[in-house]
Amino acid sequence: MRFCSHRAGRLAAVRLLVLLAASAAAHAAPPPAPAAATTSTAPALDKFDIRAQLSPRRYTTLAAELGAKVKRITVKEGERIKAGQLLVSLDCVIQAAQRDKAKAALAAAERNYAANTRLNELNAIGKVELDTSIAERDKSRADLALIQATLSKCNIYAPYAGRVVEQKVRAEQYVEPGTALLDILDDSALELDFIVPSRWLAWLKPGHTFRVFIDETQKSYPARIQRLGARVDPISQSVKASAVIDGSFSELIAGMSGRIELAPPEGRGQ
Repeated sequence: MRFCSHRAGRLAAVRLLVLLAASAAAHAAPPPAPAAATTSTAPALDKFDIRAQLSPRRYTTLAAELGAKVKRITVKEGERIKAGQLLVSLDCVIQAAQRDKAKAALAAAERNYAANTRLNELNAIGKVELDTSIAERDKSRADLALIQATLSKCNIYAPYAGRVVEQKVRAEQYVEPGTALLDILDDSALELDFIVPSRWLAWLKPGHTFRVFIDETQKSYPARIQRLGARVDPISQSVKASAVIDGSFSELIAGMSGRIELAPPEGRGQ
């Protein structure tokens, strides 16, 4: 009797284990299906997202070339300027007095030379005295030329037409040689510098036309390739390109940025 009871208990335990295993198999998640191949939807650089910034053709910082007080500044920030226009005038009264002194010294040296030349014709003067008067005359001429060159630095003129970006000093301020006075730029032609894939060199040449969308104005403008870089970056396989806005648009200013609308021609591939 005990043996039968023990065997019945073992059979019941086995049935219970089988039922539990079947239940677990029924509720198990099905194996994942093989992942389908996907294509990245990120836009390629050489198709849609080439950024560029407008920059002036030329720009510079005008600085004082001598120590003096700023007498007058004739322009303000943002104003347009013409080539050769007076921008800054320095107070050079000391240099002007030195010029007058140099002129007087030169006049005296020339009179002395003229007198010695006449005496030499009459054999009334030695060669040493004549040579000394010649040297004094030449020295006085050099002194006058030096002070006149210094005086020419008292007025700062615009080297080219453009606009004033920033005024660095104020009137009545004393400046040392090398002190920055004005930042100016030439915006007669705004340029675009950007990077393109090096494989584009097969078709992208100077003179190629395209358009650029400027963020600040929300408009598209014509542009033209000016030059291409002289070296390809071997890591990124890219090359620098420079273009110019093809036309004059008063709303465009340096520093604006946008997106280059440039892509390979039909049949050239990406």
